[in-house]
Amino acid sequence: MPVPTAIATAAAGYKANAGTLEKSFAGLSPEEWQTRPNETSNPMLWIAGHLVWSRSIVLKSLGAEFSRPWLPLFARGSKLADASEYPSRDEILQAWSEVKAELTKAMEGASTEAMSAPAPEKMPTIDGTLGGLLGFMAWHETYHVGQAAYLRRWLGHGQVVG
Repeated sequence: MPVPTAIATAAAGYKANAGTLEKSFAGLSPEEWQTRPNETSNPMLWIAGHLVWSRSIVLKSLGAEFSRPWLPLFARGSKLADASEYPSRDEILQAWSEVKAELTKAMEGASTEAMSAPAPEKMPTIDGTLGGLLGFMAWHETYHVGQAAYLRRWLGHGQVVG
């Protein structure tokens, strides 16, 4: 069965994002996961948790479930909480690994008809369809992957691309 274009495009974006994001994580100390350039920016821990949350939203739109009790801490519009309220770096990395695999599996099973269906109400989408939602969310993830790459460099580590 041919893969729907919307899925193939989003899947390529998600795969590239995952590789870049994981390079951004490499070699960071636990303290660096909590460090942020200023009081209005997010640390790596929040960016990683937000992307786990974001992929869980995409999974839900595809009819799959992925949940952790701490996901609301990373939801769109959430305010930065005290560091003690967040899960550990290892817990977030484990959830990242799991949500990455679950999203790959869910996209492999998506049909052209499903991608043409209307996106869930109040969800961001490029064209009003579920395929447009996947495309938008892949773009959204790319934005945050760029933040992670910048933060890594700001922390004094090597580049992840180029």
